[in-house]
Amino acid sequence: MENKNTISFSDPETRQIFLEWWENLDESRGKRAELRRCHNINEVAFTPSFHSLRKELSRFRINQEALAAIAGVLSHVKSNDTNSSLPAQMATPKLGSKKAAVSDLRFRRLLTIEDRNELFITMIRIVRLLDGCVNIFDLAKSIYFWNEYTKKQLAYEYYENIPVERKK
Repeated sequence: MENKNTISFSDPETRQIFLEWWENLDESRGKRAELRRCHNINEVAFTPSFHSLRKELSRFRINQEALAAIAGVLSHVKSNDTNSSLPAQMATPKLGSKKAAVSDLRFRRLLTIEDRNELFITMIRIVRLLDGCVNIFDLAKSIYFWNEYTKKQLAYEYYENIPVERKK
């Protein structure tokens, strides 16, 4: 039997847990609202919704603070778009625009974040800039494994997808 001590966001079973938990927030608008009102990770950790997700993932060794950040940010997501990755979504212009949905300056500021509470607040802003339409699995993975490697991978993909400004 496979040892599942470490969480993997590419594992279909784990993805299903996150998807069902997130979809349940639509059915329980009060739970979503409670999470959306949280101003920091500590407040998320005091919500029953967070603990239901934590319980579903109990067979894994979990970073509680990272999971709380994920739960809080996912409460702001309106639709799950798995057609592209989070950095590609940030780099893609909104309809009628030629500029990235998340500006280069805001993206570079994101990459300087070390504190998970600051990451929590910034990721909520990014979800709002993307009109609540993001890849929830990519978002969760990025928040959970927030480190230099993750930041580099985000940068590679963001700049690979950012529109090229043409000089006239």
